[in-house]
Amino acid sequence: MTTHTRTRTRTRTRTRTRTRTRAVTRTALAAALALLAASACSGKSTAGGGDGEDAQGVKTGAGVTEKTITLGALTDMTGVYASLGKSVTQAQQLYIKQTNADGGICGRKLDLTVRDHGYDAGKAIPAYTELEPEVLGFVQFLGSPFVSAAKSRIEKEDKVLVIPMAWSASLLGDEHIRVIGATYDVETVNAVDFLVKEKGLKKGDKVGHVYFEGDYGENALEGAEEAAKKHGLTLVKQKIKPTDEDMSAQVSAFDKAGVKAALVSAGPRQAASLVGLAAASGLKIPIAGNNSAFAPQLLKTQAGKALQGDYYVAASTLPIGSEEPGPSKLARAYAAEYPKAVLDNGVIAGYNATAVYVQALKKACEAKDLTREGVTKALLSLRAYGNGFGITHDFSNPDKPSTRESYILKPDEKAKGGLVVARDAQTAD
Repeated sequence: MTTHTRTRTRTRTRTRTRTRTRAVTRTALAAALALLAASACSGKSTAGGGDGEDAQGVKTGAGVTEKTITLGALTDMTGVYASLGKSVTQAQQLYIKQTNADGGICGRKLDLTVRDHGYDAGKAIPAYTELEPEVLGFVQFLGSPFVSAAKSRIEKEDKVLVIPMAWSASLLGDEHIRVIGATYDVETVNAVDFLVKEKGLKKGDKVGHVYFEGDYGENALEGAEEAAKKHGLTLVKQKIKPTDEDMSAQVSAFDKAGVKAALVSAGPRQAASLVGLAAASGLKIPIAGNNSAFAPQLLKTQAGKALQGDYYVAASTLPIGSEEPGPSKLARAYAAEYPKAVLDNGVIAGYNATAVYVQALKKACEAKDLTREGVTKALLSLRAYGNGFGITHDFSNPDKPSTRESYILKPDEKAKGGLVVARDAQTAD
């Protein structure tokens, strides 16, 4: 999620990034599933702790020793979502540092073990296989294709609590994989609601939709189709690959169809290309994206001015630049810890995910059960969880997202993190 680069070194990095992206194919995921099956037949390590009970009568399991609770993070620090992965992971390290400074959990310090998979299925699944026996759970697993590939093993064999850094509705339905925030389909329904109520979209209009193939885009498409049906809209669909960055053909198709608004369920580069080219061609329409369709670095590119025009992003938290106590306090702490880092909404996503996990750990400690089963059960008891980022979450039902609310945010280069609130959190009727 980086901006266009100017040096040859960064150009080579970008080329490698595209190569890694192509690895996320059905063939690669099939191979990854084979790896999972093979690893499931091998023995589990006990180096990360084992079943037992401490002197205070607290039950322990994998990842828990007398002094330490080890958690895992499977992220992208070098691939197509490197910017997001870095922000999320650093925010999680910050939260763990703060928790340890406050005394830790159940007399133990938290430790975060991070693996960079580069958004490559050939690395993501082996990384999960390597870390799973050593950790109590995962505060981050970035990439819905990879979480989906490991889903059966997570739920049926390992029974480890995983917070995916992904919002596909396909990840709902089991207590071991818990999505924090509205899923992509719900988020898209809320985006269409905004376009209808506040941007003049009406019955009989056509609305374009650019979306990634795969879990993310196709789940967002489900929401777009439902919303279009309810509002009497006609959807003009444009499916793309993550490697497609020039949206000229999509803008041309929308112009020819006469769309009155558009949706984008893709990455920041695709969103910037769509918005920039639409503005340049005279296609003056409001465009709304999912939470993954923006990065503040884009405001410094040629598309920056267009992005600040009539472009909006749906998200399940306040922006990091908000003056509300939660985001503003986090922004200050993050800037102090990482003074050279980019401030974006990935910071809130990572911090919030770790906060939720730590709350589950605290409840598990109170129940004297720091096993995977105990932590998973503890999370189910969080029915009205708020961490100062604007939306209250309910984790009592794994079949449902933790919220159906979305903020509508608007790019603004003057704001910290590049986003401001255009509409407060709401749920479409």
